[in-house]
This record gives sequence, C-alpha cells and structure tokens, in this order.
Amino acid sequence: MRPVWEQTGGRDGYVSIEVDPNLAADTYGSIAQATHFHETIARPNLLVKIPATDAGVPAIEEMTARGYSINVTLIFSLERHRQVAHAYLRGLERLIAVDGDPAQVHSVASFFVSRVDSETDRRLAAQGRDDLRGQLAIANAKLAYEQYEELFAGARWQALATRGATTQRCLWASTSTKDPRYRDTLYVDELIGPETITTMPAETIAAFQDHGRVESRLASDLEAAHQVFRELHAAGVDYDDVVATLEREGIEKFDAAFDELLEGIADKLAVRRPAASHR
Repeated sequence: MRPVWEQTGGRDGYVSIEVDPNLAADTYGSIAQATHFHETIARPNLLVKIPATDAGVPAIEEMTARGYSINVTLIFSLERHRQVAHAYLRGLERLIAVDGDPAQVHSVASFFVSRVDSETDRRLAAQGRDDLRGQLAIANAKLAYEQYEELFAGARWQALATRGATTQRCLWASTSTKDPRYRDTLYVDELIGPETITTMPAETIAAFQDHGRVESRLASDLEAAHQVFRELHAAGVDYDDVVATLEREGIEKFDAAFDELLEGIADKLAVRRPAASHR
C-alpha cells in the first residue's frame, strides 16, 4: 500500500492494526499499546485501530495529540461519532499547541452499517413491523455524514486546516448484506459520497463491480433519513439501546476473534519449535 500512500500525498494507502480488544475499557492500556505499535512498526502509512468506547475516546484524543494516526473503529451511534470527532479536533489543537505538525496525522471514523439493520430488524419483527425494516442503517450513516460536514467546517476547523490538518473521514464498515431479501450492494450503493471510504468483503466487491450503482447518494434525502428515526421511535424502537447493544456485542466479537487469532499463532509456534530444536 505504500505506493498508494505516496501517490496520494498520505491521504490513502493505509494499513490498520488493532489494539487488543480486551483493552476496550482501558484508556491507558490502549494508549500504551497503540504507541508501541506505532513506534515498533514505524511506517508512515500505519493506522492503529482503537474502538470507540467510553475508554477509547480519551485514548483517541491523546494519540492524536501525540501525532499518531488512528482508525477509530466500532462506531454505531451518532452521539459516539460526534464524541470521536471532537476528540480528534481536541487532539489536533493540543498537537499544534506544542508546535506539532497536524499534516502528518490522519484519522478515519469507522461507522458500522449492516449490523444496525440486523439488530433493528430483529426488534421490528417481534412487533410485526416489517414495513420499517432495512431502513435505519442507511439513515444512520447518512446523518453521520451530515454531522461530519457540520463538524469539519466553520472557524474552529479552518484554524486547523490552515495548519495542514486533514478531516477525519467517515469509513463505512460492515457493508455486506446480512438479509438475503436486500440487494447485495445496498450498503455500498446508498453510501457513495465525497471524502468517504468504503470497506467491502471480496464477495461484495465482486457484486458491486458486476451490478453496483455508481451515483453520489450519500447527501441526498436527508429529511427522509430524519423521518426514519421519528418513525422508529414512534414504533417503540429504542435507538440508544440498539446502538449500545451493538457496541457491547461488537467488542465481544472482537475479543473472541482476537483470542482465536492468538491461539492459532501459539499453536503454529508450538509445532515449529520442536523442528527448530533439531537444527
């Protein structure tokens, strides 16, 4: 990815590595491990992933203030996205205050998409409200982008931008369609817009290359997106509980996957060590 990073002047071409998800509730542990990764790997196109939890938000600010680039992961709610953006802005301001160079710092806010529909649709099905299924995830992402445009504008942002700071772009994650009733490129087609990033599994990339709709729709129909929130609230769907549940389950899934990865590495090392001892 380094050539991409060089060709885009450091705007794209990044590789991410995540801190141990078991540190999701540990601010100082996250800071220490993220710093270790940046210092040990020592590549300019490295992003270290820190989850957007209560403990993660201050870690994101501190790492930004130290001049490190961070991929903020597991964002589900608009409020959490706002907190993350403000943490990034505060970190940049602190960096500039000690004569640091904000142009060397990059960040993305990884907003998870399809899981929002999966959890919301489950609750709607229990109420017999299939008429509202499959709507919240896209509405949620569209309002996050609306929020992004508001946060990275105005006098505060311009003061940072004049020093070379770059915006914390929205990155759409979890874009594969979990419900076979939905179009397989739904979460890609509807979230195309300027200054955004979309991550896709291989099957979604292939589907989009075959029949995806290339059209800038992210900033359109915003009133309809707000209406989705109103209708779901009227239907008794608790948005705050939905996103809190997803954040908690997201950390649990990351924990399990990370522990499985470490166990796999340990097993392979155990197999290799006896062979190495005979050399």
